[in-house]
Amino acid sequence: MAQRYFTPALFTFIRDLKANNDREWFHENKQRYEDVVREPAKDFIDAFATPLGKITEHFVADTRSVGGSLFRIHRDTRFSKDKTPYKTHVGIHFRHIASRDNVHAPGMYVHLEPGACFVGAGLWRPATADAYKIREAIADDPGRWKRAT
Repeated sequence: MAQRYFTPALFTFIRDLKANNDREWFHENKQRYEDVVREPAKDFIDAFATPLGKITEHFVADTRSVGGSLFRIHRDTRFSKDKTPYKTHVGIHFRHIASRDNVHAPGMYVHLEPGACFVGAGLWRPATADAYKIREAIADDPGRWKRAT
């Protein structure tokens, strides 16, 4: 599925951005970013909503440009020694419907970066009771866990 959306041009753009991580270069290449990164990522998010809904109704595939599933390209450099203005990867998250009020809700994440692509899912620092339930479910059916991972 991802091959229809994420082409070699995306990774070429990311490599070029890494070599030229400044506002002037990005401004000159903004349309390229829109064409090979942002729009294909939003199309992927939109298309992934249907299969995601078959897995669970609790995850959100949000195509909004601000506050949606696609992470922004701009880095928050306020408290960082590294002042490069742009991220050199593409991040997409599918948040749980409860995560607006609870950062510990489960989620899924897609990371696209030359030489470092991965998909992740899970909970960040689950409450003790939730962690216990997860461990019990794995212990009760380890085969199911192995198939999922």
